[in-house]
Amino acid sequence: MPIPSSKAEKIAKFNPSGVGQSVSGIFGLPFDYADSEVVIIPVPWEVTTSYRAGTAQGPEAILHASPQLDLFDFDVPDAWKIGLYLLPLSQEWKHKNALLRAKAAHYIDYLEKGGKLEGNIHLYSILTEINATCYHLNEWVCRNALKILADGKIPVVLGGDHSSPLGLIEAFARTHPSFGILQIDAHADLRKAYEGFVFSHASIMYNALQFPQVSKLVQVGIRDICEEEIQVVQQSNGRIIPYYDHLLKESVYIKRSGTWAEACEEIINQLPDKVYVSFDIDGLDPKLCPNTGTPVAGGLQLHEAFYLLRQLAMSGKEIIGFDLCEVAPNQSGADEWDANVGARILYKMAALAGAKRLAP
Repeated sequence: MPIPSSKAEKIAKFNPSGVGQSVSGIFGLPFDYADSEVVIIPVPWEVTTSYRAGTAQGPEAILHASPQLDLFDFDVPDAWKIGLYLLPLSQEWKHKNALLRAKAAHYIDYLEKGGKLEGNIHLYSILTEINATCYHLNEWVCRNALKILADGKIPVVLGGDHSSPLGLIEAFARTHPSFGILQIDAHADLRKAYEGFVFSHASIMYNALQFPQVSKLVQVGIRDICEEEIQVVQQSNGRIIPYYDHLLKESVYIKRSGTWAEACEEIINQLPDKVYVSFDIDGLDPKLCPNTGTPVAGGLQLHEAFYLLRQLAMSGKEIIGFDLCEVAPNQSGADEWDANVGARILYKMAALAGAKRLAP
C-alpha cells in the first residue's frame, strides 16, 4: 500500500493556477482531514424554515460551485495552503430533514391560516418530534465540533438554515470562558421559540445567548425585526449591540457622520478579543443571494462585508470559528449564482480565520 503524501508534498504537487478539479475536495483542493487547519461541517437542515425552502441544499451547491473559484486571495495570497476540508455530507440528517420538512410545512401552513395548536394532538406531536430531533442535531454538530477543536483545528458549520450552527456555538461555549459573536444578517433572530420551534432559524441568537460564555452579540445589517426582538435588545444591558442597516447607510450618506471604515472600526471595538462570526447570507443585498430563504431588500455589498471581516482579522482579535448559512441554489438548476457567492464568502472567511496558521 503506498504511503499517503504529507501535506508538504501535496502542496508541492498542487497547481493553484490549474483547472479546478471537481473530483477533489472543496475548492478542488487536495487535502484531507489530517492536512487541514479549517474543517467544515455540512449541515443539510431547513426544517423550521418559515418562508422559502432550499437552504438544506446549500452545502452541496457550494461544494459543486467551489472548484470554479481562483485560489489567489488578496488578503491571504497563500490561503489555500491553510488546508480546507469538508466533512462528508450526512445522508442520515439529509433524510431526516426531508421527512420533517414536509411535516413542518403542513404545521406552518396551518398556523399561517389562523389555526390553533391547542387541542390539536396531531400537530402537537409534529412539533414535539421536530423539537426533539433539532435537539439531537445540535448534539451531533457539537460532538463533531468538539472533536475538531480537540484536534487543534478550526471548526466551521456550513448550513442549512440559520438554526444549523447552534451546536458549534455550544462547542465554543464548552471550550472558551468568554467570546463574542459578530452576526451579519438581515434578521435579528432573537425570537423565543418562533412558531413553537425551540430551535427555529429565527431563534438562533436568542438560543446562543443562553450560553453565559457569549459575552457580546454585535449584529450588522439588521433590517427586518419585530417588537419582541427590539425588547430583547433593550433589556440586554448592552450585551446585544445592533447596527441597523438603514442607520449604517445613513451615516455613510451623510459624510460628516462617518464612513464605512469608521463604522467598521466602531463595530469591531464593541467585540471582545475572541470572536465567532455567524454569516447569514441574507445579510447581503439580495441581488447577491436571490434564492436565500428569506431575502430582504437592502443589505451589505460583498466587499463591504469583506472589508469588515478583514478589519476584524487585522485588529488583533482572534476569529475562533464561523458559520455560513442560508445559501440556497436556484431550484431550476439554471445557474450557480448563490452557491458561487457563498463559496467566495466561505473561502474568504477561512482565509482570514486561518491565516495565522500558515507555515512561515
